[in-house]
Amino acid sequence: MQTRVCRLYGQDDLRIDTEATTAPVGDEVLIRVGAGGVCGSDMHYYFEGGIGQIRVREPIILGHEAAGTIVALGPDATSLAVGQKVAINPSHPCGTCRYCQQNLQQHCLNMKFFGSAMPMPHIQGAFRDLVNVREGQCFVINDQTDIGKAACAEPLAVCLHAVTRAGDLAGKKVLITGAGPIGSLCAAAAKLAGASEIVVTDLQDFALNVAKQMGATRTINIATAADDLKPYEQDKGQFDVCLECSAAPAALRSAISVLRPQGILVQVGVAGEIPVPFNPLVAKEITITGTFRFHTEFAEAVRMIDSGKIDVSPIITQTFPLETATEAFDVARDRSKSVKVQLSFAN
Repeated sequence: MQTRVCRLYGQDDLRIDTEATTAPVGDEVLIRVGAGGVCGSDMHYYFEGGIGQIRVREPIILGHEAAGTIVALGPDATSLAVGQKVAINPSHPCGTCRYCQQNLQQHCLNMKFFGSAMPMPHIQGAFRDLVNVREGQCFVINDQTDIGKAACAEPLAVCLHAVTRAGDLAGKKVLITGAGPIGSLCAAAAKLAGASEIVVTDLQDFALNVAKQMGATRTINIATAADDLKPYEQDKGQFDVCLECSAAPAALRSAISVLRPQGILVQVGVAGEIPVPFNPLVAKEITITGTFRFHTEFAEAVRMIDSGKIDVSPIITQTFPLETATEAFDVARDRSKSVKVQLSFAN
């Protein structure tokens, strides 16, 4: 069988190629992809040729947010059936290294994560019509669940893990800086976790409107109404938790200024080295913690989407056919009119 693939050859060099697909072997499952989301890492690879020290060194099929329909099973794939719709978990830890043994699979020393240029050879991604996936990476969804929504399980899992890193949010006041896909999904996750107040900041009204639909109780456009955040600095800060999703130095500074003493700052966004104002961080005894990918949260994210407990549809702002992938990437970079851009593989 032939499949189209969305392959990056280097910075600004994205091509739709055609190649043969092999039949599934062992516990592999052959999936006809229905939808795939364009992630920030995909855009960094395309527009910049890499992320920080991680560079694209050979052609790589992009994409790690995907869902589709099973069309064939390997001989050892016994728990699934042809015709089932599945969300694809792009994470494949080895299960045997020291971190996997400590139940820290997201830090696996031999991780194979779809569409990642971190190892060499690169791990090929899911932006293709047909892809072979390990049985354990497939999570069944209802026939009625929209395939585009199911493809949002991966970014939602990232946010569920970030919220877990913040601790119990029941009754807490939460600030989310950055209203991109991750910020908006963090708002949904924080709402589900019982946060009493969820304030989301960004520079774009378009993105803030989506965040409001996803659970924000208040939104603030820092570009036009920065002073609206000032009252939250009173009495050494008003927020219990900040989920910092922008990786912008200004957002980090403002987060530290509005967090209460012994508040928690979860750094979700990544963007190289960021200057940190340590004096207020120390004086207010703020805890700063990182968050990286997910593990068990993927299954949880699929359940949330499949049951309708979290409706991810507001973040899906545009869908493009695979053959117009470069246009999709251009729109995804324009945050004044997009949040989550997806590719459609219907053919």
